[in-house]
Amino acid sequence: MSRFTLFIFALVLSLPSVAEVDVEALIISSEKVAYYSGQDGRSDARMMIVDAQGRKQMRQFTILRRDIKDNGDQQMMVFFSRPTDVKDTVFRVEKHADITVDDDRWLYLPALDLVKRISAGDKRTSFVGSHFFYEDVSGRAISEDDFELVDETSENYILKATPKSADSVEFSYYHVSISKQSKLPVKIDFFNQEGVNYRRVEAVKIDNIQGFPTVLRSKVSDLVNGGYTLMEFRNISYDLGLPDDVFSERSLRTPPRQWLN
Repeated sequence: MSRFTLFIFALVLSLPSVAEVDVEALIISSEKVAYYSGQDGRSDARMMIVDAQGRKQMRQFTILRRDIKDNGDQQMMVFFSRPTDVKDTVFRVEKHADITVDDDRWLYLPALDLVKRISAGDKRTSFVGSHFFYEDVSGRAISEDDFELVDETSENYILKATPKSADSVEFSYYHVSISKQSKLPVKIDFFNQEGVNYRRVEAVKIDNIQGFPTVLRSKVSDLVNGGYTLMEFRNISYDLGLPDDVFSERSLRTPPRQWLN
């Protein structure tokens, strides 16, 4: 065997094994771990919103979630308790896996006794004044994007995601880092049409709850204008057996107190 042949052979052996990764299976697994742990779940959450000038606002709420099917349709309710100006506001989601059907989202505004429907075009707008988007809270369906593996480290797989419907979002593409150990997405960087990384979503703290890898602290940063929102989760529990009526329209005005305390 010639030296050139030996060199080529050694080069092939040294190439990263990214081509061996089943990308579709990876993103399905990651979505399930991130948004479908257990059959249902509950957690208390607190958001600290910090603007570019360092001014702070706080939001406190409880999230109830139930899966109709893993990696499929899902129901979610978010009940705000603090501060006073958002107290008793409720965010309701009926998530649909079929990308031909828009997710249904509503916001109940108690001061007006008004249920406001959130249109599909508003899903990537600020969630109650934070750096999180409505879509960040309920989760973006993986079927909305095309994925390719672009890099790999000792700890993470790094995928590039390109939206199938470019006109429906403000980003051109994003990079998502998925933990090899937990399969959780640990960092997402969004890029605009000019290739500028303008937004970042990070899992800052992760722990194991009832056998499920769970994000305890997440952060969204505005990399262009400054400012960020930090969200912390407490009192997390899974497989509670939440009943149907918890996720009904009735709960917007009459919250299910037994599941919120």
